[in-house]
Amino acid sequence: MRSLPFIRVLGICLLLFSGALLLPIAISLIYQDNEVFHFSLTLLASLVLGLVLWLPTARKNLKLRKLDGFIIVVMLWMITSVLGSLPFIFGLDMSLADAVFESVSAFTTTGSTVLSGLDDMPKSILFFRQQMQWLGGVGVVVSAIALLPMLGVGGMQLFKAESPGPIKDEKLVPRIGHTAQIMWKLYLAMTFACAMLYWSGGMSLFDAVAHAFSTVSTGGFSTHDANLGFFQSAFIESVATVFMLVGGISFSVHFLAWKHLALEPYWESEEVRYFLGGIVVMIALVTSVLFISGAKSSFMEALRYAQFTVVSVITSTGLGIDDFSYWPGFVPLFLITIGFIGGCAGSTAGGMKVIRFIIIGKGAGLELQRLSHPAMVKSLKLQGKVVSPKVIDAVRGFFSIYLASFVILTLVMMSLGLDQISAFSAVATCMNNLGPGLGEVATSFASVSDAGKWVLSLAMLLGRLEIMSVLVLLMPQFWSS
Repeated sequence: MRSLPFIRVLGICLLLFSGALLLPIAISLIYQDNEVFHFSLTLLASLVLGLVLWLPTARKNLKLRKLDGFIIVVMLWMITSVLGSLPFIFGLDMSLADAVFESVSAFTTTGSTVLSGLDDMPKSILFFRQQMQWLGGVGVVVSAIALLPMLGVGGMQLFKAESPGPIKDEKLVPRIGHTAQIMWKLYLAMTFACAMLYWSGGMSLFDAVAHAFSTVSTGGFSTHDANLGFFQSAFIESVATVFMLVGGISFSVHFLAWKHLALEPYWESEEVRYFLGGIVVMIALVTSVLFISGAKSSFMEALRYAQFTVVSVITSTGLGIDDFSYWPGFVPLFLITIGFIGGCAGSTAGGMKVIRFIIIGKGAGLELQRLSHPAMVKSLKLQGKVVSPKVIDAVRGFFSIYLASFVILTLVMMSLGLDQISAFSAVATCMNNLGPGLGEVATSFASVSDAGKWVLSLAMLLGRLEIMSVLVLLMPQFWSS
């Protein structure tokens, strides 16, 4: 009986995934690219597995414990990643390691790829890659909560396990199902607006929808090898910049702005202020280096490339208009490093989240003050409210585990044959769900060994689920509770 609740939830989520496969099948029929059979096989596999899991539990009154949410989230992301790899195996004859890597990269909105020759690839395969990023952006679990209130099992437990950020008890509205529905509506509206602007900027309707999927989800996949640089359009780059920023800001802030039809919630959010202010400083720094070094011919050109790339990296989107690994000085390493910061908590962006850096920074400031005034009694505050010691401890613990995991995975990748720079950037870009790296993995991960791809697939899942949701399953206390 203990396993029945999450078996039912997994079954329903897999049924949803099989429904999502109808879109690439339709694209295949429209473009006649001979991929209908391959997607149909994947749909059938997902449908059968979903029914096998769901039907035996459909009529049972089951309650989900808080800890069960972690099991469901981790298993769901693993199973959907494997199922998502099937069209790549069937349609592109990819190896299992390559196909799973590509699928995990899509679902986790990382954007790292082993593929090339995208311009000549079947349209349905290209659409499927973009669609997976879009679904992964808002979260497969949140999708299930939004679309199927019939889950009937502790939606808040799933939402906590899935949601990024240190403060997981905040809801937009009292009912978690309604919260997820609001998130989906905002997500759909942003995607539609982005697609229409791309289309008006000269993209084909197919490219506009495909790139809207990867922009709003902060995913970074493209339908062209040259990525967004294929279009050579300042307008398209501006649209992408705006919607990458939108994707990197918390959905709760978007909701408040929409609810009150005002921009004040963005300024009132301390996290958003730090996020946007930091971006301005980073853009100014990168622009100065590009211009002074002569890497770009004019200040405006340097600004254009700097603002797009900084926003793309800090939001962990990874869309590109230039290969920044060849930029001068410290800039390439600087860009990979700021990917650790990521976007705001509650957004589709990856990274460690701005709010955690704010809390760590303020905590460090308080400790420095106490060195001068040992008797000082002062609490850490965020937006005028005292941050509980529980949250502070959680943030410190997260930083420790995140950095330790990063070091261990980097050493593992070096032992598997990557040089120091390539190993560092490969793990950084995968854990932070960023996409492009440096050195051997600057544009593609095809040259990484199969063992390395499995390790990096794990890194992407750890980053997307913020490590704790995965590592907690390895603790004996978890299973004995």
